[in-house]
Amino acid sequence: MSEPADRKSKSGSEPADEAGGGYRVLARKYRPASFDDLIGQDAMVRTISNAFETGRIPQAWILTGVRGVGKTTTARILARALNYELPDGSVTGPTIKMPKLGIHCQAIIESRHIDVLEMDAASHNGVDDVRQINDAIRYAPVSARAKVYILDEVHMLSGAAFNALLKTLEEPPPHAKFIFATTEIRKVPVTVLSRCQRFDLRRVEVSVLMEHLQGIAAKENITVEPEALALIARAAEGSVRDALSLLDQAIAHAGAQSGGGKSAKTAVHGQDVRSMLGLADRVRMIDMFEALMGGDIARALQELREQYDAGADPVVALTDLAEFVHFVTRVKIVPSVVDDISLSETERTRGRALATALSMRVLSRAWQMLLKGVTEVQGAGRPISAAEMVLVRIAYAADLPTPDEVIRTLDQNGASARPQGNGGTAATSSASAQRYEAPRNEAPRNDAPRGAPRSNLASNLAPAERPLGDPVMQAEAAPDVPVLTIGSFEALIALAVERRDLQMKAALERDVRLVRCEDCQLEIALEAGAPKTLVNELSRKIAQWTGKRWMVVVSSQPGAPTLKAQAASRQAEIERGVRDDPLVKAVLERFPGAEIVGVRRRGEQPEPPEMPTPEADEAIANPDLEDDSER
Repeated sequence: MSEPADRKSKSGSEPADEAGGGYRVLARKYRPASFDDLIGQDAMVRTISNAFETGRIPQAWILTGVRGVGKTTTARILARALNYELPDGSVTGPTIKMPKLGIHCQAIIESRHIDVLEMDAASHNGVDDVRQINDAIRYAPVSARAKVYILDEVHMLSGAAFNALLKTLEEPPPHAKFIFATTEIRKVPVTVLSRCQRFDLRRVEVSVLMEHLQGIAAKENITVEPEALALIARAAEGSVRDALSLLDQAIAHAGAQSGGGKSAKTAVHGQDVRSMLGLADRVRMIDMFEALMGGDIARALQELREQYDAGADPVVALTDLAEFVHFVTRVKIVPSVVDDISLSETERTRGRALATALSMRVLSRAWQMLLKGVTEVQGAGRPISAAEMVLVRIAYAADLPTPDEVIRTLDQNGASARPQGNGGTAATSSASAQRYEAPRNEAPRNDAPRGAPRSNLASNLAPAERPLGDPVMQAEAAPDVPVLTIGSFEALIALAVERRDLQMKAALERDVRLVRCEDCQLEIALEAGAPKTLVNELSRKIAQWTGKRWMVVVSSQPGAPTLKAQAASRQAEIERGVRDDPLVKAVLERFPGAEIVGVRRRGEQPEPPEMPTPEADEAIANPDLEDDSER
């Protein structure tokens, strides 16, 4: 890491503000002044370096990335490279090789050069501000080689301001360059993006950030523990500026704790950073996670309460717990993750052991519960109580066996299939068709706090029973029902009539639009006024009638018109044909106000009018009511 350029001067003296007793924060003091000082942006530096060496310099750049990764700093370095000159005249064009301060460098670094204009688009976002740029850009630079316009947070410009800038941005004078910086690249119009070379500044990796902070701490004569560096680098989330600000705060916090003066050498410990940020102890957090996965709720609650009493925020504690679950999951998938230098030896060892012991389903379940729990704790009036309830849920769910563990346990214990048929006779078609089920009179599970490891609990648990409304269970409970094959929707309605279920027949004709009907599968669309329980009730009753499990699916396709609508359409077509008959026309004209109320063929008996049956809708909406077929 080279010494920052703003600390250097032609005479080699200290900057004026430090000489006068002023203090500059580390983020300003160690701001990069050349491409060699930039960290974590190798791809961008390589592209810009090649462009300068080959003379392929565009008229505009746009830099995007999260806060603190160096967008504005890179813009100033570009402005310095475009205007780099030495007093002896040895440099005659743009260059990225800037071993020492040039004629314009100090003024550009301090944002006071007359030919390098920095504008904050958040406060200068109108058409008039852009019009001033358009008017001034025609004039040649005063002292530098090129005029450089740096627009920070360019996405804040109004739509009219962007439109006013387009023509100048596409064809600027040879002496003018534009550099845009933004954190919201999606808000920048495509017409602007197409006129710029785009560079996405990456988040700086934790290991690179730790090395950078270590170098700065050495220059400041500060001793920082590796654990403290790792905590700061993680909290910064890839932002160099945030990392330096946190390091500055940690140094002040450690100095206040030790009570040393200016001459004393400050040492920053991991506990100091953890206390400053309100973080939970990493080792104790792992202990809490192991207690949760073992079902030991008492130990987990005690760990959380002790961390809370020590100053840890419940939201941060759960967030750290979720982060560790994510880490263990990554280790399970990619074991090389533990080689990260930002991890402590405890995290490596115990994380690898937990990744081996826990299944992917258990980790995914813990992650989902923590993700939801963090949101609940953030909105709770008493965060610590809400956090404890989240841990209770996780601990009580930790010892639940996964489906594969249930099957494996039953196979190992030699569990028998549930008896079927009458008189205790077992009726099974094949070994693969057997269903294992707990007895009806089995005692409920004991909800006492768990203390044994999760691996010992899985073998003591019986598989969950099927719900009481399962159509397959009801079909199996009635072995006298013959197995029927239904191949069409009309056959299904006929079966409802045969079973004397007039309510279901009416619902099928009135509320169901057919998409596809095959044996054991029915795909339908529903009318707007259809009962919400119609699909479940239909699936249950078809299973009872046919003795087989049917899949009833609500499709996104519109489907065919309902049978009632089709009948009404046919009737309307017949009535239109009747109205066109000359004899009928003559009758209607002879008797004004007369209407055709019905049409039937000769010999047909008139159908009784359809009466409203509120009991039918009530029976479908409430499946607990007993229908005629069950009396």
